[in-house]
Amino acid sequence: MQRTIRSLVLARIAAVATLWLTAASPAAAQNSHWGANYFPNVTLTTQDGATVHFYDDLIKGKIVAINLIYTTCTFACPLETARLAQVQRLLGDRMGRDVFFYSITIDPEHDTAAVLKDYAAKFHAGPGWLFLTGKQADIDLISKKIGLYSAPNPANPDGHTPNLLVGNEVTGQWMRNSGVDNPKFLARTIGDWLNSWQNPRKDLKSYAEAPPITLDRGEYTFKNHCAACHTVGKGPLIGPDLRGVTNTRDRGWLTRPDR
Repeated sequence: MQRTIRSLVLARIAAVATLWLTAASPAAAQNSHWGANYFPNVTLTTQDGATVHFYDDLIKGKIVAINLIYTTCTFACPLETARLAQVQRLLGDRMGRDVFFYSITIDPEHDTAAVLKDYAAKFHAGPGWLFLTGKQADIDLISKKIGLYSAPNPANPDGHTPNLLVGNEVTGQWMRNSGVDNPKFLARTIGDWLNSWQNPRKDLKSYAEAPPITLDRGEYTFKNHCAACHTVGKGPLIGPDLRGVTNTRDRGWLTRPDR
């Protein structure tokens, strides 16, 4: 009898422990929906000519940000890539260690590994940021699976939407953002939220200690809309240095709404 009761107690403890672990790790349970059974494991080629598999080598066990680009894009892609370059700098040495960026071309016929290597260098892509090409059918499959696919529009070849998928394969957390969002917001989302806020953090000061905000409209506009591609007095970035631009362009040109 004692042996039977002991067996029942141990079984009950084991059952409770299993339920507790499941409840304590909902993201891990959710991850079963967003693992190898969901992401295609097709072959891609990096800007350095290395062959990789999309799930096994790029997604599995990693925190990632994925976007779609093509190097002949005139507007959206350069801005999106420049914005990711800002996020890369904010994430610092976490890039290539526990955070990875993947920019996949949707024009593999033109964007060979060599073309992508030049493009990556232009935006100062560092460790952990891969530019990828492959077969068109495989790229279309990936873009549909990650929710970034948009049908080609011959009437508007530059109409690509700059969206960004960010996620953590281990925890099963995935979300889509604008690829041209505020870089600090994107860095915080990728670096902290996707890791369930488990990274060591410095103690934050009280809002009561915050100094009054003096908002300069020009400075705010530059930081949020121009700084990804331009500097003022620090040399060319993706675009030209804007120091002295008021001497070379009239006010009407500078204040045009399409600027």
